[in-house]
Amino acid sequence: MAGRLKVTEAGSSRRAEGISRILIVDDHDTVRLGLRALIESHSEWTVCGEAASGRDAVEKARELEPDVVIMDLTLPDLHGLDATRQIHRDRPQTAVLVFTVHQSEHLVQAAREAGAQAFVSKTAAGRELKKAIAAMAQHKPIFTEPITIPTPEGFHENLAQADYAGDPGPPVTVREREVLQLLVEGKSSKQIAQALSISTKTVKAHRANMMRKLNLHSLTALVRYAIRNGLVGTQQSAAEPISDK
Repeated sequence: MAGRLKVTEAGSSRRAEGISRILIVDDHDTVRLGLRALIESHSEWTVCGEAASGRDAVEKARELEPDVVIMDLTLPDLHGLDATRQIHRDRPQTAVLVFTVHQSEHLVQAAREAGAQAFVSKTAAGRELKKAIAAMAQHKPIFTEPITIPTPEGFHENLAQADYAGDPGPPVTVREREVLQLLVEGKSSKQIAQALSISTKTVKAHRANMMRKLNLHSLTALVRYAIRNGLVGTQQSAAEPISDK
């Protein structure tokens, strides 16, 4: 099709000058479709690929070598923050723009520390997202000024009803978030241990550490907190039974 940049194999150095290659990462088809339409409305941007999970995003970034990655946070199998961290480690010249429905100063800071260069709420207008993509495409940092994220009506009231009390404490570690993701998916401690090649004792220790740091007192409360605060993907409803084995 005229005006499109042909996707090349990894390692190919032939690129159209001035064209920014963008990788879209989101687990919802409709969101990816909308982002593709927005990106392709710009003559100097092209979608070089799409990913629907965190691990797929890391693999696609290595294979396709995009200039910009638009990254959701609540993804299956690997959280967007961890995918961002791996992409930044493997390919620091690739700019990551976090695009998420979750709005908190903690997540903004965590994204920044993971190597993201931008954080845009999904409630923002399309023109704001375009501005952020343009900044990333030109390698312009946009974390130079304090970031204010708009707070939706009722946000603080909903947060007050969440299953935790007091300060949220230190953020969970990469390994703890991997354990948390599998807990949300309904996996038992034994299944998590097998999936992560660790002992069930270690799984339970990670679980206990998260509950202590977040001041939570049950596994169900931990899972609900994780979903509400965008720490994990949501392949399973929090209302479903969670194994405590």
